[in-house]
Amino acid sequence: MFGQMDLLLIGGIVILLFGPKKLPDLMKGLGSGLKEFKKATADFEEEVKKPIVSYDKKEEPNGKS
Repeated sequence: MFGQMDLLLIGGIVILLFGPKKLPDLMKGLGSGLKEFKKATADFEEEVKKPIVSYDKKEEPNGKS
């Protein structure tokens, strides 16, 4: 998607904007944000894939009506 030159340019701009001292904190925040996003996505997929169970009130579990 991006070439090496593009990534270097973007990295240089980020360093200019935030400075080298804030860069580790910025990357740490970005990493934890991505981790939370992946966890939320996995939880959502798990919830969607659960079988849907519908109960009919007329039918009892032991077979009596």
